[in-house]
Amino acid sequence: MMRLWCTQVLSIVRLEMKKTFFSRRGLWVYLLAFAPLLLFLGHSISVGHRREQLQQIAREHPISSEAFNSIQAGMTREEVTQKIGEPYSQWGGRNRHGEPREWHHSRYTDGTTELHLFFEDGKLRSVHRNPFEDPAQVSRIFAGVFQSYYLRLAVFFGCVGIFVNLFRGEMLDKSLHFYLLTPVRREVLLAGKYAAGLLATVVIFTSSTALQWLALLWQFDHATTAGFLSGGGWGQFASYLAVTALACVGYGSVFLAVGLLFRNPVVPTAAVLLWEGVNPFLPAALKKISMIYYLQSLCPVDAARDQEVPGLVHLLISPVQPAGKSVAVLSIMLLTFAVLAMAARLSRRMEINYSTE
Repeated sequence: MMRLWCTQVLSIVRLEMKKTFFSRRGLWVYLLAFAPLLLFLGHSISVGHRREQLQQIAREHPISSEAFNSIQAGMTREEVTQKIGEPYSQWGGRNRHGEPREWHHSRYTDGTTELHLFFEDGKLRSVHRNPFEDPAQVSRIFAGVFQSYYLRLAVFFGCVGIFVNLFRGEMLDKSLHFYLLTPVRREVLLAGKYAAGLLATVVIFTSSTALQWLALLWQFDHATTAGFLSGGGWGQFASYLAVTALACVGYGSVFLAVGLLFRNPVVPTAAVLLWEGVNPFLPAALKKISMIYYLQSLCPVDAARDQEVPGLVHLLISPVQPAGKSVAVLSIMLLTFAVLAMAARLSRRMEINYSTE
């Protein structure tokens, strides 16, 4: 019997895969999944081009590290020029309001850092050093985008678009009865549809995650990239792929059940989105009744968003220790199993009436 059920599940998966991957309704899922890739790729190209420009300037006009780091506020333009020469770029003017003061903005580089100097009436008023991004900084940028956008919006709504339509889409197309007329148990049908949706979302979103990671590292030379990857980068890469797949597992089960049980999936979807969105402000006990808490606990880099929010909002955020990795994985799997078990039990009493859809 088990062998028959497995065969039926595989048959349903094969039937659903074409509809899932190539459905016109699901084209926007690809846009959600791969939008960050375009942004990261553009960022890498821009930063890499700028880095090459500044390194070329540094080769043509070399500056010693000692002189470059000795520039401090209060020096005159003549003293700065004596130490590190003429800037590669400068502009200035005169204030139009208040006291007439001359100002100048000069830029220097040693090939690794860009130095911005702001002069007023010939005196250096402020110094800003902008070092190039390193792999550690890039990994923090990726962590912020991954946790703020990718998990909370892209994967979330991608699972909504794919899993809700596994049943609701066929209801609207008035084709679900073809499945129900076959000698297939409702639980087997649900398992086959879930497996098809899971395979589609995992392939789409983990592929995008991998390409995003590679796009951000593209700005670095081979030696820098290899050093970062061998020093823990591969572990981060594997963790992000695993978190993405687990997000598809958890959210997929929830929205498969939503599509099966609710005639209008907008309201329950909005409720789940609201619950996941307010998670940072919930008490510690309630935080743990959400998918995003366990997914963020598995992320290898802390995005540290709470340090960048306004003070009042920061006071509203409830701090809580992340769950252990084994606890987080087990919690997601238990929640998934519970939701699918409930959906399978209710699917036995599922009836369709296309006239009410």
